[in-house]
Amino acid sequence: MKETDAAGEMKKVYGRPQSLRDVQFHFCPGCNHGNVHKLIAEALDEHGIREKTVGIPGVGCCVFLYSYFNIDVIEAPHGRACAVATGMKRVLGDDVVIFTYQGDGDLAAIGLAETVHTANRGENITVFFVNNTVYGMTGGQMAPTTLLGQKTTTSPYGRDFMTDGYPIRMAEMLATLEGAAFVARVACDTPKNLFKAKAAVKKALRMQMDRMGFSFVEILSACPTDWNLTPLEARRRVGGEMIPYFPLGVFKERTTADYL
Repeated sequence: MKETDAAGEMKKVYGRPQSLRDVQFHFCPGCNHGNVHKLIAEALDEHGIREKTVGIPGVGCCVFLYSYFNIDVIEAPHGRACAVATGMKRVLGDDVVIFTYQGDGDLAAIGLAETVHTANRGENITVFFVNNTVYGMTGGQMAPTTLLGQKTTTSPYGRDFMTDGYPIRMAEMLATLEGAAFVARVACDTPKNLFKAKAAVKKALRMQMDRMGFSFVEILSACPTDWNLTPLEARRRVGGEMIPYFPLGVFKERTTADYL
């Protein structure tokens, strides 16, 4: 994006972050993965840490991280991103910034144990958790975060708490663990919430850079394809249905005094 300055010359005021490769996104129309990628990439650029950052995506739509980010990326087996991140951080040391990028099936189902114990140990990594309440890549099956009454390919009559249990609130659960330094939940449904999401992403990375411990940002995201909604309807669903059950905010933030 360009604008004209006082001298009548064009100057660039907005563009692609250096931490993103110059390629087109392939995500479905209305999907928020592209938005989240951009927020993380901008944060890496603004912190000046692109050259010393390693991203570790889980399985699912998140796995395409390596196609878009201009950083080192290591793909983890399904659910094991936090375990891989732990190993990488311990080997490479605190001078290297490590983040995982995971969906609700990867992080909250098969990877739940890795996530909880990584947070409990206070591993100095950052986890970005994209919650769209469904298994996006594999056909739209019910996920641990699927809302009550939500129809999916494996809950065609809607999620029933009598047989399927309740949606897991990951942010609230992880905030109870002593090793967690920063835990927040944000959303991608409005410009205002996107600005707040950017601030949380930057804060989570800063907590890791300051060696404060485990940082976690849950990002409420739309999946128009598997929700069988238009992009606009899907965006409205995030605000109208997801946020009331998954409230936004910072659930835990360790201070330097607490840490010392």
